[in-house]
Amino acid sequence: YESAPDIRGLPICMSKTQYSLTDDAKKLGAPKGFTINVKDIYVSAGAGFLVVSLGDINFIPGLPIKPAYYKIDLDFSAHPPRITGLS
Repeated sequence: YESAPDIRGLPICMSKTQYSLTDDAKKLGAPKGFTINVKDIYVSAGAGFLVVSLGDINFIPGLPIKPAYYKIDLDFSAHPPRITGLS
């Protein structure tokens, strides 16, 4: 990341446990004198920032650019009307 000028200047989003400022959920609140362990860093180019993953964090995938519900439709030429685009 440091060698890519387009990425180097992006803001950073820290992804960590909700229970602590550290990457360790057992160190509750805002402890002093801790070390942060970085598990991974990835570029969230669409949002325009770097995501730094600390500790044991699971990421949930976001929605695609065009959600699948745009493909669902009703075919009124059939009797009774038929739902299309579900598979």
